[in-house]
Amino acid sequence: MNWWRFPPKTREAQFDEKWAFVGKKEKRCNDGDPDDRQRPDNWDHVAYDLEHRLVVSVIPGKRTAKNVEKLVQDFKKRTGGRMMNLITSDEYRPYKKAILRAYGRKITPPPTGKRGRPKGTCWLTPKDLRYATVHKRRQKGRVVRIDLRVIFGSKTQVEAAIETSAVSKVINTAFVERHKGTGA
Repeated sequence: MNWWRFPPKTREAQFDEKWAFVGKKEKRCNDGDPDDRQRPDNWDHVAYDLEHRLVVSVIPGKRTAKNVEKLVQDFKKRTGGRMMNLITSDEYRPYKKAILRAYGRKITPPPTGKRGRPKGTCWLTPKDLRYATVHKRRQKGRVVRIDLRVIFGSKTQVEAAIETSAVSKVINTAFVERHKGTGA
């Protein structure tokens, strides 16, 4: 049976990264030791379906925009390209661009025939795309404040998505963080 014939019924997703290392932390590795070249820090980029407690996609590797892009594209493919009721993540910057590229539409303006540099391409945000972030402010390693921000969609649309959610009561990343074993 092929998974793409039966995509998960995901309606709400959370994205996050989980840090790990093998043997020893990268900052303790010795460039001259061949064994240490195989032990750098790594990240699992995770797309999580909170309603069904399902890891939909995992991309292991460095914490880079390229791997975030791979994660979001893989998630979209595995969910049949459907628009989610709500997507949330922390404020790691590459998510915004990756989500827009996955679900948005690329617009290239036609040539104007006038002199000068032509207008560049841009991405059109779909009206039913809802994406919000959780920003945790820390002091001395403790969370002292949490800011919730709507990135795509309106505040009203995000509130409606939360209202219809089977599990979420507020914008959060608690489910994916609980899955990876942290509350931070």
